[in-house]
Amino acid sequence: MPIPTPPAARVHDFTVVANEPVADGVYRLTIEAPRLAAAIRPGQFMSFAVPGDATQLIRIPVSYSAADAVSGTIDTYYAVVGDGTRRLSQMAPGSGSTVLGPGGNGWHIPEGTNRTLVVAGGIGITPIVAAAAMLDEAGVAHDAVVGALTEGKICAVGELEANGCGEVRVTTDDGSAGTKGFVTTEVEPMLATGSYDLVLTCGPEPMMRAVAKLAEAAGVACQVSVERMMTCGFGACNTCNVETTSGMVGACTSGPVFDSGRMVW
Repeated sequence: MPIPTPPAARVHDFTVVANEPVADGVYRLTIEAPRLAAAIRPGQFMSFAVPGDATQLIRIPVSYSAADAVSGTIDTYYAVVGDGTRRLSQMAPGSGSTVLGPGGNGWHIPEGTNRTLVVAGGIGITPIVAAAAMLDEAGVAHDAVVGALTEGKICAVGELEANGCGEVRVTTDDGSAGTKGFVTTEVEPMLATGSYDLVLTCGPEPMMRAVAKLAEAAGVACQVSVERMMTCGFGACNTCNVETTSGMVGACTSGPVFDSGRMVW
């Protein structure tokens, strides 16, 4: 079931509704941007103009976890990793700026999909929450594997459960929560059951490559959401190129979600 083609990306005004830390270095941001909330689809992204530094011309691209067309609000989880996201974390309720979106192509549910495994690593949880909501709305059974460096960096597991995940397994590199190890520690035996016909994954590229390899070996379709610095957000600057079997393409226009079989890792 393909996602309907969305309207072209445009600049929207937004107002911060809430912006709070939820894990170590991770914030949950809620904005009010009614037209964007009605247009954006699971797996797509948006790019924020963050005030506070007149020399910073580049927008900050982030995925989203939930959008409510009725309230006009959008939620996202983001990691503070540099000056731009640090300034984003300091935006208080009532403050505002502009956001570009919706950007790119999102997740799609192939016809005949019966059960899906969603796999998140780190802040890759953000579009995976949106994917779970999409699957729940479509009536497709789904389970999840969530990986993080340590327990303190885990977030949004409750949202996955609220979005219909039948089982949520957690892995941490240091063993402080769930299973000690990478997400593949849980993904491999789950795929071996033969219960799944689709995998949706987002996280560090080595993780997604490993998950895609396991899905391929199990004969399961796989989609990956890649992370690139999508500088312009609409295909003009060529800074977010991804190598695919059909050549170099922009993640902001051809992605960020790709069928894993198209990727040249």
